[in-house]
Amino acid sequence: MENSRLKRLVILLAAGGLASAMGQKWDPSCYPLRVPRLEKPPRIDGDLSEWKYLAFTDGVWDILRVRQAPWYDPKINRLTNHGGVDNTTAPEDDLQARYYTAWDNRYLYFGAEVKDNVNDVTDPHPEPKRWYFKDAICWFIEAPHVAAAKKFALGDHGFCFVIDARKPPDGAWWRHGLPGRTYVEEPLPKSAVDYAIRMNPWGRSPGDFILEARVAMAPTLGTNPAWHAPRAGDTYGMEIVHTDPDGGGYGGHFLIYGDGDDDSTWGRMTLIGPIEPIQRKPE
Repeated sequence: MENSRLKRLVILLAAGGLASAMGQKWDPSCYPLRVPRLEKPPRIDGDLSEWKYLAFTDGVWDILRVRQAPWYDPKINRLTNHGGVDNTTAPEDDLQARYYTAWDNRYLYFGAEVKDNVNDVTDPHPEPKRWYFKDAICWFIEAPHVAAAKKFALGDHGFCFVIDARKPPDGAWWRHGLPGRTYVEEPLPKSAVDYAIRMNPWGRSPGDFILEARVAMAPTLGTNPAWHAPRAGDTYGMEIVHTDPDGGGYGGHFLIYGDGDDDSTWGRMTLIGPIEPIQRKPE
């Protein structure tokens, strides 16, 4: 019996490796994202200590970890030279981040603690929707998840935050779909978003930052008639896109839990109830 199970496991692993080698899509159902509900809404002030241990997070991401992910594509997940600013930084020190996601009855909560060697919010050809030419983090959310593949059609949302402490009018951006329309690009309505950015919070590098944000679900996810008020057990799709041009044009990118705009490749995000923070056990 054990030999038979081992043989089946070997076959499955070989098949998965072959699919990856052939450039086929990864299977998001194999990487569940369980996003907890917050019982108390946090203050949005750039300090994540109120809720980061109560949120979904899976540790530090850098290029070496992304390289081992099943969705990794070196043409997309990449770092770039730093526009003459610093060409000596080790790849793993160029960009490191912890990402946090949670929800309550009204909001989605997003957070990030990031170590970055350069802060770059200069677009060589400025245009409001071009957040991806600047230091930015964007949560791609499909709500609710459906099996059919689509690209920023109805139910798909990109909640994007440019890491510019001045918080310009296009600093919080919303890419989404509507009935009969794809890739609708507009600023997040001020009434639907609140966010804070703390630069150099640890006194280590001017490029380091903490991002904290909340997005109201009813005026955003609610543009899809199939969406309903959130409850534990709901399944969404989620991908995180972290852009890092470092003095260039269309520069470095981390794609986490997905491999692009195709929402069928985004990780399966399940809303769950509150969790307890990790406790250190006495000896």
